[in-house]
Amino acid sequence: MEKKSLTALVRNHLETARQASSGRSSATVYGGHEHILRQTLITLAAGFVLDEHENPGEATVVVLKGRLNLSSEGTDWEGSAGDLLIVPQARHAVTALEDSAFLLTVAKRP
Repeated sequence: MEKKSLTALVRNHLETARQASSGRSSATVYGGHEHILRQTLITLAAGFVLDEHENPGEATVVVLKGRLNLSSEGTDWEGSAGDLLIVPQARHAVTALEDSAFLLTVAKRP
């Protein structure tokens, strides 16, 4: 069994994101290339964007801190701490409306 503190990871990665020219920081907290399930902590400083990209499989976003916007094909969903967003099976982008942290969970198609 493993245990990780998402609170500590959020704090550390948000600080890194604020100082990075890209405005973001991330870390895989579970899974990886050899697993179907992968969970990644992603932090974005306010105003920064994860540019539009493909969805590699079934995916959800749990907003841990801040507020963000998930957009896809002309539709927008806003999420704040505690919200669960289902990522559409289409190209999508994420914009941080505030300094934000979210847990991306993806089940990759085999």
